[in-house]
Amino acid sequence: MNYRLTRRDFIQTTTVAAAAAAALPSALAQADKKITLALVGGAHIHTPGFIDLMKKRPDARVKSVWDHDAARAQKRAEALNSQVVDDVAKIWADPEIAAVVIFSETNRHHDLVLAAAKAGKHMFVEKPLGITAQESLEMASAIENANLLFTTGYFSRTDPKHLFLKAEIAQGHFGKITRVRGSNCHSGSLGGWFDTEWRWMADPKIASVGAFGDLGTHKLDILMWLFGDVDRVTADIKPVTGRYEGCDECGEGLIRFKSGITGTLAAGWVDVDDPVQLLISGTEGHAVVFDGQLYYKSAKVPGSDGKDPWMKLPSAPRAPLHQFLDAVAGAKDQPLVKPSEAAARVVAMEAMYKASREQKWVGVS
Repeated sequence: MNYRLTRRDFIQTTTVAAAAAAALPSALAQADKKITLALVGGAHIHTPGFIDLMKKRPDARVKSVWDHDAARAQKRAEALNSQVVDDVAKIWADPEIAAVVIFSETNRHHDLVLAAAKAGKHMFVEKPLGITAQESLEMASAIENANLLFTTGYFSRTDPKHLFLKAEIAQGHFGKITRVRGSNCHSGSLGGWFDTEWRWMADPKIASVGAFGDLGTHKLDILMWLFGDVDRVTADIKPVTGRYEGCDECGEGLIRFKSGITGTLAAGWVDVDDPVQLLISGTEGHAVVFDGQLYYKSAKVPGSDGKDPWMKLPSAPRAPLHQFLDAVAGAKDQPLVKPSEAAARVVAMEAMYKASREQKWVGVS
């Protein structure tokens, strides 16, 4: 078993998240009609994946690119065959641009999202939505009040294993669920992944979080997507190597869901392996995702003995950015992340950081 990722593997895996789904041709592609977008900020580690994805979308084009870093804006524009604008207001004022993809540093999201909402631009905003819970809730409200399409990069929702488990939970095949666990870890600090181009992601003043929040938000989203709202939390979040000053590198959270389920959440950049990525235990069923394979046992599902990988899984939906572009093009019922969901993850994560600092349980409202 060898789950250790290189930096290149991580970027390729996360930015194009469901590779097979992402490669599917758009059913909405039309040679004579293109979705016109703008890239607002190109700082995020997933930006190269967005650029690669756009090359697979003949029905979409990026007209304009803006970034507060002029050199970075030029680099992204050249890769997308787009024009650079020196003032983001030009994007908000351009009636041809229907939607924006915001890949800026997290501490710039608030101003950009509120401006995009005021301008009536649909938006894909990288996670986390905001640098604080309050800002995230303000953004969610602005997006929803403007009746705009929105999603974010919670690509784990497209994993067939997670889709299968969500359906099994809904059918009651676990009985009464008592405890759950999510883990999302890699060796980024050990490998110096954030030493150069992506250094801002290891600066909580800019990124809002360190390792625990960066990776933990993905598994927190899956836990909340599967098990509902959070009541209260506590956590232990800390640096390990000290490679990135002022930045946490790992953490473990304890979650009490409003349903009464107890959950744990692990995330960090100092792990050489992360074999147990999800676990669900109930009075009539048990599931564990081990080394990328689902092992499932339920008294209510014939053939589910938990001994061999469970292979009867649904097909993978398209990647979140594809879903967003399809929705902008007019496709109905796309499984987009709601702005309120994106904000709720920030609220819960902020509470875990507070709980860790103060060494106590913190309520999540």
